[in-house]
Amino acid sequence: MSQRQITLKILRYNPQEAGSEPRLQSYSLETAEAMTLFIALNEIREHQDPTLQFDFVCRAGICGSCAMMVNGRPRLACRTLVAELPDTVVLAPLPFFELIGDLSVNTGKWMRGMSERLHTWLHTMEESPDICRIEERMEPEDAEAVYEMDRCIECGCCVAACGTARMRQDFVGAVGFGKIARFRLDPRDIRTDADYYELIGDDTGVFGCMSLLACHDVCPKSLPLQNQIAFLRRKMAQVSIRRE
Repeated sequence: MSQRQITLKILRYNPQEAGSEPRLQSYSLETAEAMTLFIALNEIREHQDPTLQFDFVCRAGICGSCAMMVNGRPRLACRTLVAELPDTVVLAPLPFFELIGDLSVNTGKWMRGMSERLHTWLHTMEESPDICRIEERMEPEDAEAVYEMDRCIECGCCVAACGTARMRQDFVGAVGFGKIARFRLDPRDIRTDADYYELIGDDTGVFGCMSLLACHDVCPKSLPLQNQIAFLRRKMAQVSIRRE
């Protein structure tokens, strides 16, 4: 690949700094073969501007920390090749989440609140499970279905792309629906659809989803969010009908 110059226009703003105002700041750098956006940002921070804030941990598309808006689309910086981008790229932090500074947002705070709200842990008959006991057997197809939804890395891309989440902060979001779907698929969990209805059976849950399915389009792990959200909505609608 031939080298070329690219310009990154980055939205800079530090809410913790007195007098800081949102602004676009431009940086130019020369690309290299197989360079990712994550590498480009590190080059800028190491050689041009050490004050630039962005997050990363694994650099392998597993932790979800480096999610950001790339030309208006939520993406992982470590999985985005510069060669796929135009000569000018506009970067911004994920919307919806609390801004830490520049491209860094606090997804963890919201994710924890969502998990506590939706009780995203295994519910069994045992009050105090024996952690030394051999794990309960599971059919391979059940294990595969659970694993598929467990691949969520909580990057926040699906929430950032969600039209409903833009309008209401209390919306569960696709990541929340994915968590519910994961435990509904788990044969060890004793909860019923009526139990799940209490968690997501209103406008802050599945009935608030506008079915635009941008969440499905931007998920970096290609999770079957479209199918799971539609399935959950049908099941919750059945519970609602039975209650009428």
